Amino acid sequence: MSSTPEIDIAQLAAEADRARVIDVREFAEYVAGHVPGATPIPMGQLPSRLDEIDRARPVYVVCASGNRSAAMTDFLIAKGYDAYSVAGGTAAWSQAGRPVETGAPAPS
Repeated sequence: MSSTPEIDIAQLAAEADRARVIDVREFAEYVAGHVPGATPIPMGQLPSRLDEIDRARPVYVVCASGNRSAAMTDFLIAKGYDAYSVAGGTAAWSQAGRPVETGAPAPS
């Protein structure tokens, strides 16, 4: 059994407005469909982009099914973040009938 903290899709939907959602899939996967409001930071880029993530807010990490997000959640916890892996990932979010956005994020 994993010791990685997880939240389910319902918890993500209820908490998404107060937390930071990071999508660690590759950019093409993100563009094809993602949880609304999620920020794309591919797994390979996360270690060099930690300064983009606010330590004062919970971080919900999402991928396609939950494997990459669990690994990156463990990494973030080791770096001092309050991080949680989203169980089932974007696939579970979509299968639950939740809204999915497509395309690249708007420039900030």
